[in-house]
Order: sequence, then C-alpha cells, then structure tokens
Amino acid sequence: MAHNVYGFETDTVWGLGCDVEDKEGVEKIYEIKGRDKNKPLILMSYDVSCLLKYIENVDDKIVAVMKKYWPGAITFIFNKSEKCPDFISKTTIALRIPNHPLFKNVCNETPNKVLATTSLNFSGDKPCEDYDEAIKKFGSVCKIFKPQENFQKQNVPSTIVDFSKGSFEIIRQGCVKFYF
Repeated sequence: MAHNVYGFETDTVWGLGCDVEDKEGVEKIYEIKGRDKNKPLILMSYDVSCLLKYIENVDDKIVAVMKKYWPGAITFIFNKSEKCPDFISKTTIALRIPNHPLFKNVCNETPNKVLATTSLNFSGDKPCEDYDEAIKKFGSVCKIFKPQENFQKQNVPSTIVDFSKGSFEIIRQGCVKFYF
C-alpha cells in the first residue's frame, strides 16, 4: 500500500492526493486513476500562505479574493511559479482550500502542508460518494481517512475561476457563485 497517497472527504467530492513535492506519489495518483498525465492536478491546503509560493504575480487584491471565498467550494487557476513542480502542471495551477473540519489533518500528514490532488475515482467514473465506497475501491492502494460523522458534503464539484489571463473567467459553475 502506498502510504504517501491519501483518500479523503472534502466539502464537495472525495479527493485523492499526496504531498506537492512527492513525484512518486503524483505518479501513483495517475496510475491509480488511470488518468492522462497531461491533465494537471489541483493544489489544496488549509492555509492560503502555504499555496502562494506556487503561483506568479500574486497581489493583495487576489489574496483578498482568496480569503473571501476560502475555505470553500471554489477553485482558482493562476499562472504557476517556478516553485510549482512541472510533474503537477506545466503552465497554470489550480488552487483550493476545502471547507472540511478534518482536511487539515490530511495536510499535516505531508511535509509541505500542500497536497497535489484530484477526485477519488477511476478516470471517467463518478467520484466516490462515501467512506465505504472509497475503502472498497481504493483502500488497497492508498490510505483512506475516515470522515467526520454527520458532515454534510455537497456532492457538487467546486466552481472554477481562471485568473491566468489577467482578468477572470468562470470555467465551471459549481455550488459557489463567484463575484469579483
């Protein structure tokens, strides 16, 4: 079992991740999912300051937007900095801070407190809906964190907003309405 790859519940859908600097873990994620290696991963943390070094040209206005919407079901895309590993993404990087009471525990399993993530599913399938399904499908290939009882996740993907071209564009409307 790969203990450097984790399955975990978020506020939207179940996720699969590893430390941002763990190239072997990232390769394992692509292998587990059967995911196209040209599809980048999303970086998640519980703290905005942990994510900032992975993006270029961050100004106070953008940080204020992040803090307004996070933690929550919104993903922001930026141009990546040189500190963001190319094995995660080549030019842009998506960032998110889930609103989940146990997510910090998952991040604290990693040295950088930032996870390279994707949804917990086989590519093309729907994400796992609960702990039992996650254990059944992925328990033999990664550590699955037991979720907090009575937590109501939304089962709707996050809203995705792209800031990489200078202005912003809503790529996917999820459960959060974005206003800038």
